[in-house]
Amino acid sequence: MAFENVSIEKIKGFWDRRPCNIRHSEAKVGTKKYFDQVEERKYFVEPHIPDFARFSKWKGKKVLEIGCGIGTDTINFARAGAKVTAIEISQKSLDLAKKRAKIFGLQNKIKFYLANAEELSKIVPIEPYEFIYSFGVIHHTPHPEKVIKEVKKYCNQNTTVKIMIYYRYAWKVLWILLKFGESAFWNLDRLIAKHSEAATGSPVTYVYSKDQARKLLKGFKILDMRIDHIFPYSIPEYKRYQYKKVWYFRYLPKEFFRRLETHFGWHLLITAEYK
Repeated sequence: MAFENVSIEKIKGFWDRRPCNIRHSEAKVGTKKYFDQVEERKYFVEPHIPDFARFSKWKGKKVLEIGCGIGTDTINFARAGAKVTAIEISQKSLDLAKKRAKIFGLQNKIKFYLANAEELSKIVPIEPYEFIYSFGVIHHTPHPEKVIKEVKKYCNQNTTVKIMIYYRYAWKVLWILLKFGESAFWNLDRLIAKHSEAATGSPVTYVYSKDQARKLLKGFKILDMRIDHIFPYSIPEYKRYQYKKVWYFRYLPKEFFRRLETHFGWHLLITAEYK
């Protein structure tokens, strides 16, 4: 495995320096306005998330979220009436998620834990959950297979699992190779990791084919596996909160762009149940 010797402390440090989506608003960090704008922007650029998570489906159910970040999805599970347990490896991200829950009056509906998902059962009491959710997290840990092994401890025959991991044959992988790699196929895994996130230099980023994803989820019955999400916007304008598409996406018919997303998107969306 390409990243198995990367330390957990290095990963914590990276996400503490730049929590995911932290710059999705120009408002003061930690205010209600800030969190509202973060949510609005996140679901604008990734509109497939609410459809994938199906927040309202888990009303009254026990939900375990692995890697809650600053809490956008977490809050929506709680708003929908779920009983949420959320874990996060970054203390800075977790602090913001907790503050967010308090601002929206949901702090009593969410249990937060600072935890390494590879050793989940050392921190989070083992009990069955009806829904386990992890969006864009498992591929950033040195041993994703250890996370899946831990997840199984919280499953029973009624557990649904939904995860998003990055897709190996995505448009973004080609873009990274062409822009940064000088066709250096032999160094592709390192290039992908370095340029996979908004902040350059992710210590670990795995990408998966569908077959590799099935192997990772051995022991689960795959109910659905689909591909989605190509980010079409020009980065300089996007950083200024302007949504201008890059020239090669600007003139594509909407229907054609959607077909491209569902074949070469960055997100591999998997729904499974424990056998």
